[in-house]
Amino acid sequence: MKSGMMVGQTASITAAVTPEMFAQFDGEVVHPVYSTVSMVYHMEWASRKIILPYLEEGEEGMGGAVSMKHIAPSGEGTSVTITATLTELRSNVVITKVEARNENGLIGVGEVKQVILPKEKINRMGQKGE
Repeated sequence: MKSGMMVGQTASITAAVTPEMFAQFDGEVVHPVYSTVSMVYHMEWASRKIILPYLEEGEEGMGGAVSMKHIAPSGEGTSVTITATLTELRSNVVITKVEARNENGLIGVGEVKQVILPKEKINRMGQKGE
């Protein structure tokens, strides 16, 4: 991992809620609002943006844990902004606090843990099911 990553760094993504992001199971929409699954995906993506500039050529970030609370709904066409803030850096472990907001305010909070590992090790783990 390249040097320079520091506690306090932030990264954000913004997405407009589309029908593909609605809460659904087996292709059946449960309700036409931003799903928890989509929120977790966007939280991981915002967190990943923090580590990307610091990955060496043979490294990759791997999800280690996500904890989150989906606080409020967000309907189709709503703009959702997810911001990750680096709160802890221990060797190859990166922890971010994440907030999701729409035009009405806070809709989700969480924490994402990423582990930076050699790509070769990640590939071996996937092949062996370790």
